[in-house]
Amino acid sequence: MKRFSGPIGIEQGTKVLFSDFAHDGAMWTGSGPREVRHQETFREAFAEPPVVKLGISMWDIDHATNSRVDISAENVTENGFEIVFRTWADTRIARIRADWMAIGQARDEDDWDVA
Repeated sequence: MKRFSGPIGIEQGTKVLFSDFAHDGAMWTGSGPREVRHQETFREAFAEPPVVKLGISMWDIDHATNSRVDISAENVTENGFEIVFRTWADTRIARIRADWMAIGQARDEDDWDVA
């Protein structure tokens, strides 16, 4: 369990990761392992890396193949994180939209940076 002391910050967002059907991109026309990464930057930095919850809020996947998807938040820092979306084999994905929420220790106006 992650415990917080002091102010808690919550930030959320949404991002269309790709629309590969529109330009015959790799997620729509390719096969085998494929990956898309997108950097998200928080509007305000957290005091320490927050907990990030990530999910798919819209998907447009070809019905003729198996739906194989993996989505995760990687490289989480006080300032942001990467949304990582992966698929593999013959899965054809036209579009994906991800929604996320970050919860963590917020900076306090009384915090001092004594570097």
